[in-house]
Amino acid sequence: MLQSRIWQKPTCQCLLRWSPVSRKYATTVEPIRAEPPPPSATAAGFAPPVTTESSNATFAMRTYKPRTPGVRHLRRPINDHLWKGRPFLPLTIAKKGHGKGGRNNSGRVTVRHRGGGHKRRIRTVDFMRMTPGPHLVERIEHDPGRSAHIALLTEEATGRKSYIVAAEGMRAGDIVHSYRSGIPKDLLDSMGGAVDPGVLAAKTAWRGNCLPLHMVPIGTMVYNVGSAKNRGAVFCRSAGTYAVVISKDDHTTKGGEKYVIVRLQSGEIRKVSREACATIGVASNPHYHYRQLGKAGRSRWLNIRPTVRGVAMNAGMCLTILTSTFSS
Repeated sequence: MLQSRIWQKPTCQCLLRWSPVSRKYATTVEPIRAEPPPPSATAAGFAPPVTTESSNATFAMRTYKPRTPGVRHLRRPINDHLWKGRPFLPLTIAKKGHGKGGRNNSGRVTVRHRGGGHKRRIRTVDFMRMTPGPHLVERIEHDPGRSAHIALLTEEATGRKSYIVAAEGMRAGDIVHSYRSGIPKDLLDSMGGAVDPGVLAAKTAWRGNCLPLHMVPIGTMVYNVGSAKNRGAVFCRSAGTYAVVISKDDHTTKGGEKYVIVRLQSGEIRKVSREACATIGVASNPHYHYRQLGKAGRSRWLNIRPTVRGVAMNAGMCLTILTSTFSS
């Protein structure tokens, strides 16, 4: 259905041989205007590279020839850099059973409009990032269980592999580090044995690196933000999301804890532990919310069942659904 090119015999009989005529079925639509990032996010020198030349920044979406009604309105982000093969199977788990139907352990529907869907394997993503040392990005993959892309890392010291949520702009061959366990000795020696905040930020605040929040420069965009010292990331994990570090609290609270103030994209101000984790950059696949599925069947592949408006239902049926929802 989505052939890239075909061979067509020419209609002119005077030619002595066939000539290949390429017919493309995948084209690009008119560029969509992207919203410019906030000024506070680009003011920091250690923020990830973002196009800020003008407010007319555009990007292209992939569309298809309307050979069938299902592809007439299909729009997808262009992600040609993604891995085309299978995932790293030791880091995946088969998703089976009632976990796909929106039901709890007693069989009651607790989340409506879920069920069916394509067979999937859950990717085991590392949200802790406690292992220090350099890690090589082998490839960027699509994760069917989340909107952002994931990156397969290989620890250079031991060869162990792990998945992380990829940052926008991260590609195969990049080197990322984690500084949650502390500052390495060689890095501390390069600063003369004492911590220089400016030099430390210049050497650690790079896209894809995981740092404690007290090491992140103010004004930097981060994602995969944690909330406590010994926990993994809980904020800004979906596609295109990020938070901005606003300030660092130097006053110790009653429990002896210091906090860092971050602002989420919704405008909410959160106070999280200074030892909580954060990854420099923006979560990958930022154009995810511009996609158009094109047909109802593609929603069913994504484990999404139809939604019916309450005012369109019979009064008794609507009352039954509301009763079962509140009782569960």
